[in-house]
Amino acid sequence: MIGVAVAAGLVAAAIVLSRVGGLGLERDLALAAVRAAVQLAAVGALVALVFEHAGLAWVFVTAMLATATATSARRLRGIPRAAARAFAAIAAGAAVGLAPLLATGAFSTAPRELVPVAGILIGGAMAATSITGHRIRERVAEDIAGVETRLLLGVGVAEALAPAVRGAVTTALIPIIDQTKNVGLVTLPGTFVGLVLGGASPAEAARLQLTVLFALLAVELVAAVVAARLAVAGLRRPGERVVAAG
Repeated sequence: MIGVAVAAGLVAAAIVLSRVGGLGLERDLALAAVRAAVQLAAVGALVALVFEHAGLAWVFVTAMLATATATSARRLRGIPRAAARAFAAIAAGAAVGLAPLLATGAFSTAPRELVPVAGILIGGAMAATSITGHRIRERVAEDIAGVETRLLLGVGVAEALAPAVRGAVTTALIPIIDQTKNVGLVTLPGTFVGLVLGGASPAEAARLQLTVLFALLAVELVAAVVAARLAVAGLRRPGERVVAAG
């Protein structure tokens, strides 16, 4: 409890700094902290139940996917059928990592392995989808004059939006690429720390952490690319026109 109290104090300090700096993030910081506390308390009890009833594992994974979709859909706000596009990108990305890991036996479908691994991969796909969709919306709005100029010169929508797509996907992948390059030197990811604290050997913990990190590289790339393509499709209008998302 002491650690939680100290961490809560740090959140409060961050809120004060946001206010002093005029960043306008006070509400988001406070809401994120409160939601995290409530959700983790509830999920802790729910996961214990899921671990005891194998049939609930896939239900829980589906709920995680639905929640991730709702979160990313808000970042794609203004793009038609944002929720459907977010779901497709997250599901595609997570499936790319989860399917081979389960099929090869790297992880089993037992709830204690399925739920945490699926959560990590879905979370990675969600982050990539949110950042990609958000950045494409921003870049198109910022450069709508340039986009329209390229369209008038005869290029297609895909080519006209290519700079926005490349920039958005690159931005979305920066966190996972930097984390992977510096793992063990700058950061000790949660999977590694959790396994070591749970009694696993450092070598076994490192093996599992590498498995997850390598899978996340593919997961987030696929999610970002799919999200970008679907966002472009949503911004396209008949006659090779583009509309900036509101």
